[in-house]
Amino acid sequence: MRIGMMGGAFDPPHNAHVELARLAIAELRLDELRVVPTGMAWHKARPLSAAQHRLAMARAAFAGLPAVAVDSCEIERGGPSYTLDTLRQISKELAPSELFLILGADQARALPHWHGWLQILEIAIICVATRAELTGASLEFVPPPEHRTRFRALALPAMAVSATDIRSRVSQGHDIASLVCAPVARYIHEHHLYQTA
Repeated sequence: MRIGMMGGAFDPPHNAHVELARLAIAELRLDELRVVPTGMAWHKARPLSAAQHRLAMARAAFAGLPAVAVDSCEIERGGPSYTLDTLRQISKELAPSELFLILGADQARALPHWHGWLQILEIAIICVATRAELTGASLEFVPPPEHRTRFRALALPAMAVSATDIRSRVSQGHDIASLVCAPVARYIHEHHLYQTA
């Protein structure tokens, strides 16, 4: 089986996340894509929204993609969330499988600072989303020559959307209907997420 993993805070999950998932499933011919909301994000300066909200929003956002399974393993595990641990768990659960780790370019640039990143390369092929206009250019993160075969690029259409911007828009009372799917927008509204006190 060909299994992908896409982790993140998903605070909230937005249209670019869903488009990346759709692209990865198609381009990598994945049998399944595990979307994994982070539990305790050791690398985030700001506190995340409660795990149950991020998990519920991820399930709502990716519900339209049959190949996606939203996996709560990092939330349930407790302690800092390390991608290496999650990949090992998925590898053990679904052996024998070929694993693909889906990253945005910003995450890829930070990869050498991740816990056990060289071990991650042994377990999974790293698939880095680049903007469509950069297709054919070198990856923004250039891997060491001895590991170059463990990386590939995914051409993602340019989408001006970020979770930071969405949270800011919500706090200011602005519309986010074009940035997230309707169920996620409804969830944010119903649970009063990202609103200033």
